[in-house]
Amino acid sequence: MSSAARSLTVGHAPTIGWLWLLWVLLWGSLSAPVLISGIAVAVGVVVMFPLPPLASHVALRPVRSVRLVGLLVADVLASAVTVGWEAVRHGPKTSAAVIEVPLRADTDLMVTAVANLTTLTPGTLVLEIDRRRRLLYVHALPVRDRADVEHRRREVQSADRRVVAALATGPPAPNDGRREEDARREEDGR
Repeated sequence: MSSAARSLTVGHAPTIGWLWLLWVLLWGSLSAPVLISGIAVAVGVVVMFPLPPLASHVALRPVRSVRLVGLLVADVLASAVTVGWEAVRHGPKTSAAVIEVPLRADTDLMVTAVANLTTLTPGTLVLEIDRRRRLLYVHALPVRDRADVEHRRREVQSADRRVVAALATGPPAPNDGRREEDARREEDGR
């Protein structure tokens, strides 16, 4: 096998795997022709439409990942009850807010995981991701006062901590929501 072909298959293995799985799910069969043609189509798509290899800077920790999923289920159930009660009690007058949340997650994969976990939880929706400053802008309800804002911010930051604990390769860099150059300027007194 040539080095180019080897780097294609190794560097793009996650993409080929997901495309193959998608092919099998769409066909709904585990027959040999579907499995073999799925690999052929996945490799063909990766060769014809090359993307950079997925650089995974994550270390999957099974116990922490299972805990993350368990806490997600608990969050979804608790939030669904809260949002349902607010809808019944206040109807369209339920108050909401857009909250800026600094993240510890520092890779695209982890930021995406935090954003997806946040959006999956009833009552929260990620409106924007500021990747450069590592911030999420989250629409949250119910929010009536400053205490509710801080509570919702802590909920999202808790999900962030759980994702980092489950996937990070090293300790995450702290984030106070400022850009690096802004922080340096303040330290220099400019």
